Amino acid sequence: MSAEAPAPLPDKPRPRSRVVKSNRTQIILFSVLTLLLTAATVWGGRVWLRNSETLVFAVGEPNGREARFAARLAAVLKNNATRLRLKIVPNADNTRALAQFDRKEANLAVLRTDAKIPPRARAIAILEHDLVLVLSPGGKKIKSVSDLRKKKIAVVADGDNGVTFVRKVLELSDSPDAASRVQLAPPNMTFDKMFAAGFGAVVAIEHTSRIIKDKAYEQYAKRGGFTLNPIDAAKALARKYPAISQETVTTGMLSSSPAIPDDDVDTIGLEWLLVAQSNLAATTAGELARLIYENKAELALDDGFAARIEPAATDKDAFIVAHPGAAEYINDDTKSFLDRYSDIMYFGAAALSIIGSIFAGIYTKVTRVAPEKAGELATAILDIGERMEHAGTLDALDELQDELEAILRGAVIGLRDGTISSDGLETFKLGYEFVRDEIGMRRDHLKRHPPPQDDNVVAVKTAHSA
Repeated sequence: MSAEAPAPLPDKPRPRSRVVKSNRTQIILFSVLTLLLTAATVWGGRVWLRNSETLVFAVGEPNGREARFAARLAAVLKNNATRLRLKIVPNADNTRALAQFDRKEANLAVLRTDAKIPPRARAIAILEHDLVLVLSPGGKKIKSVSDLRKKKIAVVADGDNGVTFVRKVLELSDSPDAASRVQLAPPNMTFDKMFAAGFGAVVAIEHTSRIIKDKAYEQYAKRGGFTLNPIDAAKALARKYPAISQETVTTGMLSSSPAIPDDDVDTIGLEWLLVAQSNLAATTAGELARLIYENKAELALDDGFAARIEPAATDKDAFIVAHPGAAEYINDDTKSFLDRYSDIMYFGAAALSIIGSIFAGIYTKVTRVAPEKAGELATAILDIGERMEHAGTLDALDELQDELEAILRGAVIGLRDGTISSDGLETFKLGYEFVRDEIGMRRDHLKRHPPPQDDNVVAVKTAHSA
């Protein structure tokens, strides 16, 4: 008995494999790199903040007062473990040192206010005051500046600049007659010898600290050798010449016994200033000013120079304007770290935000494994729906049911750990419910209409039974 062979069923579509994507490795690498970058940034910031800064200090002759003060200041900076360091550059004289400063080849210099002031000089501190003392023979007073102009004057000063200063103040011309009447006093010549030589007045330009410390004036006073004369036009001269300051010789300043002067005397004076370039950073100038004011005793020279360091004048109309960094410290207006760098931090935060967005984009597009969309899983579900049409037994349907549940379980886990996004979740839900219902209906159909047995198997059974 022959039977027709059933038509072969079409090949079942191969299920599409789905690679489980995970960001765990990328997240770990990104975290490690972030920590390394943060550590490098912190280390670099500490190095930058603690990095030493060398300031060039232009001075006069190597053994001069400016050079000795610079050496004291260098020792103070070193002993206080500050980031500031000094490089001392000597010159033939202080005029050449100021010329070097004017050429921007030095950060610091010392000047007296009657010198040629570089336009970019800003005051850090007042190191010393020079007083102008007008002396005459004992018992012979000089009543006014007009009377002084008529006398032959010996100038006691460190150099010819003192003679030039006196001529300028007395408004004497550069004629030969004026040159003969105002002369630099011979070195180591006493007042009484100068008076005996025909000088009607001696104008001494002395450091205040030296006047207080030196006992020579007291010795001359005991011999009755001189009279200290006031400068009646001191206030007017100070207004006329901004480099000049109005000063006072206090009672007993030159001699305590006998008291000279016996009452306060008005005079004029000059200031010695430590100056810095105007473009020196405010933080550097402020730190330098702090170290100078906090270590005055260590900066004073043996001859008394810089023994009474004073804050620079912070008024806007000062002859030499104080450096902003020094003015902040002097006025106790030093900015905090946040105040000083708030603008930089603001722009830095903005820049970091932009850079962070760029790197986040690179991480998302290149490095990071993007999460799979829930809607893309609908394709796998539809594959199960297509294969369901070829499932001829309940066992085959159970396998497809297991695959469908595995996809659902994987989607729930992926939504929890971030490997699957919620995009297309409604599509996934509709596909899942559709295929699930189809499987249920297919199962009911197979239960009501079991598949026919193979005719060949039936024929063999009949033959055996016969």
